[in-house]
Amino acid sequence: MDSDPPFHETYRTLFAVTKPLNNDWLAAVTAVEELELPSIDLTWLSLESPEKERCKNDIARAANEWGFFQVVNHGISRDVLEKMRDEQVKVFKQPFQHKCREDKFMNVSAGSYRWGTPTATCLRQLSWSEAFHIPMTDISSLGDTSTF
Repeated sequence: MDSDPPFHETYRTLFAVTKPLNNDWLAAVTAVEELELPSIDLTWLSLESPEKERCKNDIARAANEWGFFQVVNHGISRDVLEKMRDEQVKVFKQPFQHKCREDKFMNVSAGSYRWGTPTATCLRQLSWSEAFHIPMTDISSLGDTSTF
């Protein structure tokens, strides 16, 4: 079973509307501008004001403007990060039909799995993403993920 979302099937009309001369639909999509993701150094939170206040403001601004940001000096070991990455790969390699189930895949709220851009009207608006948005209330119910 394929682990990738059915982009071509779901967005068939968007692909049909874009008719590049060489039949290469990727060439028809405008390149996304590469931007540098905000990086927050969490060391500043352990310092006194004004550094601590500046760090809090940077977090709020990045969350407001971007919706997410990268953190450095967070104190999480390389080993833990690698284990998290391994589990992430296991989850995303699950068959698409398992991930998109509404009956609580991974014991998280229905609708936590998202992919693509439902409101896209052209290929330039289409986000080639796949994500799980897990509410904090579901974190404790995840338990042992080794059964994936």
